[in-house]
Amino acid sequence: MKKGVDGMEGVEGLLFRVPETLPPDVLEQMKVPPKDNDIPIISAAELAAADGILFGFPTRYGCMAAQMKAFFDSTGQLWKEQKLAGKPAGFFVSTGTQGGGQETTAWTAITQLCHHGMLFVPIGYTFGAGMFKMDSVRGGSPYGAGVFAGDSTREASETELALAEHQGKYMAGVVKRLALA
Repeated sequence: MKKGVDGMEGVEGLLFRVPETLPPDVLEQMKVPPKDNDIPIISAAELAAADGILFGFPTRYGCMAAQMKAFFDSTGQLWKEQKLAGKPAGFFVSTGTQGGGQETTAWTAITQLCHHGMLFVPIGYTFGAGMFKMDSVRGGSPYGAGVFAGDSTREASETELALAEHQGKYMAGVVKRLALA
């Protein structure tokens, strides 16, 4: 995703993570991979400085994970002041199984953007032939890039990585066009 964003001249992608809501012992029991401490935790208020936002999160039963929902729940002041209105935003997701709800996760997350007046930027079928490949396992949908992570041991396929890079570049292009408008 970041590679695609950074590939657009004049646009830079910044990585952040949201605060963890589960205690360490629960994360250990779930066998959650360790967090990358080089990626800073973002506060809701910091979203206002972004020209566009790509939210990435794992799926839990066809919806965003609770940590991401808690983060969106913390954006009430931004909503009250309409600080995110008009900002382009999109999603990319990770699921444990092929039937894990990649489309429903993005679809149900759109409500967060709508309440803020944000502009949902789906990728549609702009990835071209890559969206129609049936020769390998591939996550993603017209709503955004995705990966089938399994039990967290499966690495993203080349097609999944290419789709993520495409979405980053696509979003960067939209952000850049809106900035010129």
